[in-house]
Amino acid sequence: MAVRDNKDRSRFELDVGSEVAFANYRLSPTAVIITHTETPRALRGRGIGSELVKGALDLIRRDGRKVIAGCGFVVDYLDRHPEDADLVA
Repeated sequence: MAVRDNKDRSRFELDVGSEVAFANYRLSPTAVIITHTETPRALRGRGIGSELVKGALDLIRRDGRKVIAGCGFVVDYLDRHPEDADLVA
């Protein structure tokens, strides 16, 4: 499963079967502000949200940007993954 940046909808997306987990974002000049993450109810508890955030952070890193966690799930993810601390604006 690969996370993609749907620039038209300003969100990162992860397809899981016929469902889509997503993380909405806004751009600032140097950072991506993740404002909301959502995993379909049927997929919760399977690590899909974490996989989505990890993939989003990988794309953000590749683009040379920083991240601002505007969503509690992303805050918690970053607290559990100090290896991504270099991305935090």
